[in-house]
Amino acid sequence: MESTNCLIIGSGPAGYTAAIYASRANLNPILYQGIQPGGQLTITTEVENYPGYADGVQGPEMMVDFEKQAKKMGADIRFGMVTKVDFSKQPFSVWIDDEKEITANAIIISTGATAKWLGLESEQRLNGYGVSACAVCDGFFFRGKEVAIVGAGDTAAEEALYLSKLCTTVHMLVRSSQMRASKVMQERVLNTPNIKMYWNSSTDEIIGDKKVEAVRIKNSLTNTLETVAISGFFVAIGHHPNSDVFKGFIDVDEAGYIKTIPGTSKTNIEGVFAAGDVQDKIYRQAVTAAGSGCMAALDAERYLAATGKH
Repeated sequence: MESTNCLIIGSGPAGYTAAIYASRANLNPILYQGIQPGGQLTITTEVENYPGYADGVQGPEMMVDFEKQAKKMGADIRFGMVTKVDFSKQPFSVWIDDEKEITANAIIISTGATAKWLGLESEQRLNGYGVSACAVCDGFFFRGKEVAIVGAGDTAAEEALYLSKLCTTVHMLVRSSQMRASKVMQERVLNTPNIKMYWNSSTDEIIGDKKVEAVRIKNSLTNTLETVAISGFFVAIGHHPNSDVFKGFIDVDEAGYIKTIPGTSKTNIEGVFAAGDVQDKIYRQAVTAAGSGCMAALDAERYLAATGKH
C-alpha cells in the first residue's frame, strides 16, 4: 500500500491543471491518467480556441504540453486506471487496475466524459476529419459549408443553432417524428431557415475516404436512402460522464454528472473534489476544464491546511 497527500484521478486539461497547481502548493500530487491519457482532446485535431496558441495546436500536442508542465512542477504522473474506491473513511482508499491500493488525504476527480457515438465504422475512421462531437469546438472549420448534425435534445438544438450562424445549411437528422428538446429550443430550430429537418431519419453511412464528403440518410417510414453532400458531421446524442466507479459515495445527477457545490469543486464528501467534464454538462470546453482543475487544487490545498494535513 502507498500513501499520498493528494491524488488526482484522470488527465486532460482539468487533471493536468490541478496537478500543476497542487505541485506548486507542495502537495506532492500523484496523478493517474486513466484509460485515455490526455482525455477527449487526444482524439481531436486542430484546437484554435485555447488561449496562448496563436496559430492553433493539435489536441494531442496540447495535452503533451500540459503533461510536460505538470511533470516539470513535480507532479508524479502515472499510467493506470482507478477500478475501485472507498471514500467512507479518511484517508480515502483507491485501487489501481484492480491490484494496487493507494490512500490519500484529498482526492481530485477529473475523469471527464465520453461522447456517445452512433457506432459506425466510418464515424470512428473520420473522427477529427470532419466528424466531431462538439460544434462549439469545431464548427469554425466549416464556415460557409454544409454540415449535418444528429440528435433531438436541447444540446443538439443548441449546436444546430450555433452551426446555422456559420454554415450555409445544417441538415438535422432526428430518429423520430419529433424532437425531445424543450419547446422553446424546438421553435428556434424550426424557425431557422438554413436548418433542414429530416424526420424519422438515421445515419446509414458517413461517406468519405480521407475526410467527410457526404452522409447517406435512411428514412425509417419509407425505407429509402438519400445521399447529401456535406463537409462536416456532428454527433449530438449526449455524453456519458466517467463517474460510475464513484457512485455509492459521490452524489451524481440523473445523467451521472458529479454534483459540486456551486462556485466550488467540493462534492458531498469533504476532501473529495471534482473538476472538468465529469461535473460540467453545460460548457465542456478545454479552457473551462482547466479553470475548474485550478479551483479543485486550490480547494484541496485549503482543505488539507484546515485539517492540519498540509
